[in-house]
Amino acid sequence: MGIMMRMGMMALCLAAVLSGRGQTGGLVQKVDESQKVHRKTGGQVLKTTDSTFFSSAEAVRVGEQLLLYQRQTGGWPKNIDMAALLTDDERRAVAAQQGRTDDSTIDNGATTMQMVFLARLYRHTGDARFRDAFGRALGYLLCGQYENGGWPQFWPNPRGYQRHITFNDDAMTNVLSLLRQVADGVAPFDGSLADETTRQRARQAFCRGIDCILATQIVCDGRPTVWCQQHDSATLKPAGARSYELPSFCSTESAAIVELLMSLPSPDERIVRAVEGAMRWFDEHKITGFRLVRTPDTHLVADSLAEPLWARFYDLQTGIPFFCDRDGVPRTCLEDVGQERRNGYAWYGSRPLRLYGMYERWRAAQSRGGLSQDRKSR
Repeated sequence: MGIMMRMGMMALCLAAVLSGRGQTGGLVQKVDESQKVHRKTGGQVLKTTDSTFFSSAEAVRVGEQLLLYQRQTGGWPKNIDMAALLTDDERRAVAAQQGRTDDSTIDNGATTMQMVFLARLYRHTGDARFRDAFGRALGYLLCGQYENGGWPQFWPNPRGYQRHITFNDDAMTNVLSLLRQVADGVAPFDGSLADETTRQRARQAFCRGIDCILATQIVCDGRPTVWCQQHDSATLKPAGARSYELPSFCSTESAAIVELLMSLPSPDERIVRAVEGAMRWFDEHKITGFRLVRTPDTHLVADSLAEPLWARFYDLQTGIPFFCDRDGVPRTCLEDVGQERRNGYAWYGSRPLRLYGMYERWRAAQSRGGLSQDRKSR
């Protein structure tokens, strides 16, 4: 069955749904007002790029808390507001967790986000504590890389799907982006933050990571397509994770991978083929004529003017979008998924859309400069 016919079947399913829908669709402590604001915005503090902030006592306070949360592995756990003010009891409780070896991760931006903050803070303060913590974290990233160039989601003691090579939530692409900047000495990773030997190790790890990306790209009938959210660390084949995350073509994380590949200078034939194959897949699998609505329940509404969308997951055999509940059973209509998972997961997205302009500029650059042959030695 051709891809256009399959997408047409999906549209019929959506139309049936729309016709039935009618197209309608811690601890409590006393704090002053500035601390209340800080508690609300603490999750964003680690992502700030405001240079004046890093010269403040508040930035140092946050940096010292990152040292407190850092595990003996060199990494950090995820989903914790590490900038939030702590009581003395809370600080003692956090310090007691430093010896854990089961929760260090690169999932949800963990570890790489803390490393960027510490690099910026060291650049402004020159405080060796922040440089040394960054160095321990960099060692954590380098020692976690598989021989094939991939990274698991957690280490050193991963369990179950945590062992898979993980692209989900940009885990591996975040690591590669950071390693590349460290290797190149790009601010805030310049100066005395790392020595030349360490930068060379970062460069080698980055190149192995790119090799892993190319090796895990799903090939169908001789044509490179996109990637799964996870790939088996031994076979490199698409792998599942949580019960509703089945092996599949995955649009969202694949878009981040393609953006990374297009940022590489002097790409060789392998990279060009990977990018062109993925962009062809994105174009063949885009969903047009519908707009995503998230309230009161996530669903699509017919809209001829809407920008293209992509489902998060596409079946590896049919290429048709599918959705899944916690029972692990794939469904072709999102409305067949229970309310909790239907509204608690990003089943559709438009991330590949931003690639189109980049791709045209990238293709023009390749036409002007030709392909590099020297990257075969990577």
